[in-house]
Amino acid sequence: MTSPAPAPAGGAFRGGLYALGAYLLWGVLPLYFLQLRPTGPWEVVAWRIVLAFAFCLLLLTILRSWRPFLAIVRQPRLMALTALAGVLIYVNWQTYLIGTLTGHVIETSLGYFINPIVTVLLGVLVLRERLRLLPWIAIGIAVLAVVVIVVGYGAFPWIAVTLALSFGVYGLVKKQIGPAVDAVSGLTLESFWLLPVAVVQLIAVSATTGLTLGTAGPVHTLLLLAAGAVTAVPLLLFASGARRAPLTVIGLLQFVAPILQFIIGVWVLHEPMTAERWIGFGLVWVALVLLSADSVAATRRNRRVPTEVSEPV
Repeated sequence: MTSPAPAPAGGAFRGGLYALGAYLLWGVLPLYFLQLRPTGPWEVVAWRIVLAFAFCLLLLTILRSWRPFLAIVRQPRLMALTALAGVLIYVNWQTYLIGTLTGHVIETSLGYFINPIVTVLLGVLVLRERLRLLPWIAIGIAVLAVVVIVVGYGAFPWIAVTLALSFGVYGLVKKQIGPAVDAVSGLTLESFWLLPVAVVQLIAVSATTGLTLGTAGPVHTLLLLAAGAVTAVPLLLFASGARRAPLTVIGLLQFVAPILQFIIGVWVLHEPMTAERWIGFGLVWVALVLLSADSVAATRRNRRVPTEVSEPV
């Protein structure tokens, strides 16, 4: 077995800090997007696409990364994969904004709690990976949690499920892309493919409710114009962290964002939490504990026997 490539200079500790910063920013995003009212979710996502693209062009220039970016553009396979990634991240962004701006922050947090389990399941169904017993139990408990919420709450948590599926498949596509596309180039291309969608949405909003950019005061305008940086910065922090920190650290840190979103939804925005919701969330948390414990145990076993082929997760 070939030895893994050495981590970039800075070490695992710095990588963990970068990843933690990314998840903290993602966790408090509901508070930022709520400040954008009266801008609706369709206009917010459209500006987010346009401004993220502009911000990435600026970064490519500052970092002098145009040469590797143009090398990516000349590869049809990578272009097709970034287009697919763009569609998936659009679905994720649009669903997340609809949930956040319509009083469903708790449900968006549920989606990101479920996401690691969806990722594991996709590994089984698409990549033909084999699971040990604990991950299968975690998946079963997560399915039971959704059933409890549907039956008890009286509505299917479509926002949570859509977020989990879209981001899970997005991660799968990014895995296929691999290190061939860096974070800035990837977000640049994903935003580029979505520009026509953003233009159509801005035209539609302008013809119906009217665009809000520049109409709700200077503070609102500045906050809306910051959407590009708000989108790109945590992604870049995460990319830097993922290259340095161990996978188990990244896996455990990913729960920071949904925990913060849950806290904001329950105790800041005072969204309703019925008994059925508490039971459903409790089941999801049990599933995540099992999944995390299995991941940590597998990592320790692999460290003790580095020459053996690692057991499938």
